Parts: sequence; structure tokens; C-alpha cells
Amino acid sequence: MRGVALSTLIVGMIAAGTSIPSAANTALVHRLAADAAGIFANSYLVETEKGVVVIDGRLLTSDGKAVRARIESLHKPLLGVLVTHGHPDHYNGITEIVAGANVPIVATAGVDAVIREYDSAKEKQWASTFGAEWPPRRTFPNRIVKDGESIAFDGIRFTVHDLGPGESHSDSYWTTDLGQGEIAFIGDTVMHGVHAFVTDGHTTQWLANLERLRRRLAGAKVLYPGHGEPGGLELLNWQKRYLESYRAAVKDLAQGGTGLSEAQKNELVTRMKAVLPNGKLEFLISLGADAVATELAAR
Repeated sequence: MRGVALSTLIVGMIAAGTSIPSAANTALVHRLAADAAGIFANSYLVETEKGVVVIDGRLLTSDGKAVRARIESLHKPLLGVLVTHGHPDHYNGITEIVAGANVPIVATAGVDAVIREYDSAKEKQWASTFGAEWPPRRTFPNRIVKDGESIAFDGIRFTVHDLGPGESHSDSYWTTDLGQGEIAFIGDTVMHGVHAFVTDGHTTQWLANLERLRRRLAGAKVLYPGHGEPGGLELLNWQKRYLESYRAAVKDLAQGGTGLSEAQKNELVTRMKAVLPNGKLEFLISLGADAVATELAAR
């Protein structure tokens, strides 16, 4: 990885679900962001007093190795991995991250099912593109948690929230309180500052999920997205505007049809580049056009 690490210091201790400030337990949240080759996917490391918890595993073999190297640089053991959803850019790197260690790899049943159902197809679709950087063996969740269930590492409690379909066929997010208020690892419910993956065709549910998060996380201190910089509730507003713009453009171009011609897809790219001109993951614009046209035509 040639990405950037960002650390946010938060001090606290979780006991029986209650936040109790304590100088004895220090937790740092490190953001490790992939570069363009790794499609800008984030992994987060929560460094506790005695170990490290990873949220999401990034895409490439080198991405996973970079996360593992960062863990080793902290001189603390890996305690577990939490997975927000079943797209390869969030679990492919787990094999390198765990490096054979027997640690919990935790996800909801929905996220686990998506990974197992689509992993082979994703490999056929993308392995030739990424070559040796596509991990030949992927490591799947080994512990399943239910909506609202918590799991503790080094006294810090992480709670999962099942969202169902959204950016992927099954999304979730994780919350914790490290002593200065709730924070949330929201996966690709927000792809901040990059063009969105809409090919799974659930943009209606995705918009609904953004409203659910707005209500549920109204008091959250920080939202950590699957791509792009962390922030506050403004991240939800940003993603909503992007999705609404994309849906409006597809609806206008498709005129009730279930797909777009190549010329219409080129026009869609032009329109969405006006919404987000930085070009990050621009290839996703046309990739998702037919799926969203089909979704909108069925309404």
C-alpha cells in the first residue's frame, strides 16, 4: 500500500456497555487508505492497550500485507477483524492481515452469505485484471453475530447493526465508544469523494439506509467510511446527493428502459463527472448504469 495513515486519539474504557473515561486504557483509530490501484478502500485499526482490532480488509495482496506490517509496527497482537460488507475490497486482504493467526473474523449472517455466494464469481470477474495482486486464497468470517449483538476486545465493546441491502446485497456498520462518544465504522454506506458502486442495484434501499443512519447516529462523534476521509453527518448528505444525482440522470437517459446504450452511458459519465469531477473510480459510473435503470424501471 502507498496510502496514508491517519490516527485519531480517543481515550476510554468500556465496562458493561457503559463508557468510563480512564487513562489506563488508550485506544487509537488508524485509517489506512489504499491508493488508486486498491480503489481507495479503507482499513481501520483500533489500537487498544493490549492489541489491535481491524475493520475491513481492503482489496489487494499488497494492501493486506501493508495492513499486517502496520499491525506489526505497533508491537501488539491482532485481536480480531470486523467486516462491514461482502465486497472484495473489504475482505480480500484478510488472509494477509491475519497471517495464519486464529482470531475472530466477525460479520453478520447476511454479510457472510454474500461473501461465500459471490466470491468465485468476483474472482472470475476481476482476477485477470489484478493479476498477482488478487489474493489466490480469501479468508471468510468465522464468527457470525446478529443485529445489535456486541463483541468485546480488550474491554472495548463493538456492536454490529444490520442494514440489509444497500451499496451491497447486505450491508452493516459497527459502533463503539472509546470514551469520548460514539463512533461508527459505516463501510460503503458512504463512499466519500469517489464515484459509487451501484451495480448491485439497491439504490432505493441505500438511500433509506442513509436516513436510518442519520437518525441512529445523530450524536456520533466520527463516521469512518469505507472509502475517503472520515467526518460527521455531512458524509451522509454527500452520499445522498450523489445517489440522487445518479438516479435522476439514469432515469432521464433510460426513459423507462432497463438499460443504457453506450452513447447514453458516455453521457451519464459526463453528467456524473460534473457532480464529482475528481475521476476517482470513474469506471464505476457506466458499470452500474444498467442495474440502476432496471431498478428504477421496476418501481
